[in-house]
Amino acid sequence: MLEEELIKELNFKATRSSGAGGQHVNKVSSKIELTFDLHNSKALTDFEKERLYIKLATRLTKEGILQLSSSENRSQHKNKTLAVERFLELIKTNLRIQKPRKKTKPRKGAIEKRLTSKKNTALKKINRKPPQNEI
Repeated sequence: MLEEELIKELNFKATRSSGAGGQHVNKVSSKIELTFDLHNSKALTDFEKERLYIKLATRLTKEGILQLSSSENRSQHKNKTLAVERFLELIKTNLRIQKPRKKTKPRKGAIEKRLTSKKNTALKKINRKPPQNEI
């Protein structure tokens, strides 16, 4: 439901793609530029907008517009679907609230095991040294 409302608010612009591709690149507008106005979105709540402003701060313009582009395929339709999928994934991952991490302590056995292995390694290295001549 939310995805459909978000897709309705997207704006698409087709331009000529750059790079290799021969004559096809010069005559076909296959690159898609997707824009989404986060500030004027009706599909998102104020809380979601605020969260996206914080999470996507580096990807937004000064006006609060998110821009994505896709030019991987020769087909305009495939590039459009790729851009929409990427956009929806970006929104989903940045709206997800992670559970707080629970701090844990290492077990006593693990601490002892680490210390004994450290001691064994140190002894191994000491035994590699040549004996010192005592006068």
